[in-house]
Amino acid sequence: MKRWRALIVLGTAQFLMVLDTSVMNVSISQLVEDFDTEVTTIQGVITLYALVMAAFMVIGGRLGDILGRRRLFFLGLVVYGTGSALTALAPTVWVLALGWSVIEGLGAAMVLPAMAALVAESYRGPDWAVAYGVIGGLAGAGIAVGPLLGGWVTTYLTWRLVFAGEVVVVVAVLCCRRMITESVRTGPRPRLDGVGAVLSAAGLALGVLGVLQSSTWGWVSPRNPPFTVLGFSPTLFVVGAGAVVLTLFVRWERRRDARGADPLVHLPLLGRPALRSGLLTLLGQNLILLGLFFVIPLYLQVVQGFDAFETGLRLLPVSIAMLASSVLASSLGRAVGPRLMVRLALATLAVAVVWLLATIDPVIDDAQFAGAMALVGVGTGLLASQLGNVVQSSVGEEERSEVGGLQFTAQNLGSALGTALIGSILLGALAQAFTAQVEDDPRLSEAARTQTGIALESGISFVTTDQVRSAATEAGLPPDEVEAVADSYASAQLDGLKAAILATGGVTLASFLITPNLPAGGKSRTGARGKSGAPAPSDGPTR
Repeated sequence: MKRWRALIVLGTAQFLMVLDTSVMNVSISQLVEDFDTEVTTIQGVITLYALVMAAFMVIGGRLGDILGRRRLFFLGLVVYGTGSALTALAPTVWVLALGWSVIEGLGAAMVLPAMAALVAESYRGPDWAVAYGVIGGLAGAGIAVGPLLGGWVTTYLTWRLVFAGEVVVVVAVLCCRRMITESVRTGPRPRLDGVGAVLSAAGLALGVLGVLQSSTWGWVSPRNPPFTVLGFSPTLFVVGAGAVVLTLFVRWERRRDARGADPLVHLPLLGRPALRSGLLTLLGQNLILLGLFFVIPLYLQVVQGFDAFETGLRLLPVSIAMLASSVLASSLGRAVGPRLMVRLALATLAVAVVWLLATIDPVIDDAQFAGAMALVGVGTGLLASQLGNVVQSSVGEEERSEVGGLQFTAQNLGSALGTALIGSILLGALAQAFTAQVEDDPRLSEAARTQTGIALESGISFVTTDQVRSAATEAGLPPDEVEAVADSYASAQLDGLKAAILATGGVTLASFLITPNLPAGGKSRTGARGKSGAPAPSDGPTR
């Protein structure tokens, strides 16, 4: 057990980073009630957390090279614990966003790249793949425990206790800091590229912000934006501004590299096919998983009326299957190669999405739903078992902290886009289906259709049919038309959910296009080299 003590400490940090995201997803309805807000606001808080991590993860990886990975790991845990304490005490949704989305997000951006590099440094040979399989499994465990623990605590106590408990765990990890060691680094320490840091963070933030707000602002035709641009919604302009800033970032980094200055990111790293494919697959994996974990709790809580604990129970199959498959597949991946394993995982996810679409009905079939969710867990677990090893194996020792930043940037950018993009598709499809249902329902008068259209112009939220029924009654509609509006909305809810789930299936199929450059066998064939010129191994370096 002595040689695995470091992995226990590092894995606990990975577990924490995943745990509270799944707690938030399963507690959406209770958060809406506690803070007297809307689903879209909580969606924004969840997305902001992933956005902050994605925007600052590369910076966190670079700080690990400057300050030392071990030091940054524990400093990040202190920041993360501070955010957890503030979240547990949050009196308003804005304090919640500050504590959870911003402070915890910054802490995670410091912890995760350092953790990835420390795992790679602590284990060699066969232990390398086992360590990454365990890390992937602990991510699955966080997803497994989150819905159930968060659901039970939210339903019978309060969600705040989860974040108070995180503070206790952080303190316990800090007490075990002697178990983590780091080799002495030689040579001059790199300097932080301040301009590159600002450009990368701003570009990523603008891009995801535009996608997030598309559900409120509209993509092209303005729905309810704070301003318009030449009569159009600002969404595409904000996304475009993010793309421009990232283009400036790339040019700046190339300029610094040409001058021999330390860039924030060594862009030639992204020219390595195995690394690039691994990062893109990580992005797709988290887009799919977090997209589903935003949509499915809404189906269970808003449509089916389950409380947070009942929701957690129904999400348990995906969590258990992900944990089991990620651990078991780590050794299998060494035998058949990451490329085949990733393709098998994507095929499994595609089948799971089709099965899941068939279960979205007014009355849930628990057995069918559990089977579909378990298959989602198998697919994501197979991916989680391979991708961390692929990414870290593509580079040499000196580059692992930087690549750890890229690794978790890809993961959290995928998480942010999953919540934002899939949430946008959900609300857009809901609005379109509701409008069509109202227009085609012969029970509704022209006046009722007009009132509904006016209400839709100010935006739409994913709410219960009882809330729609109450709003229609307050608007003065007669009882038969109230029921017609409620029925139309109930049908539109299912259409919106299916459109969002179908979108995750599209991402799954598109991900097949980036698998050809993944390593085909147990040993990397990419010939990637570190700064020292030594080949980077696939299964970890040997002593």
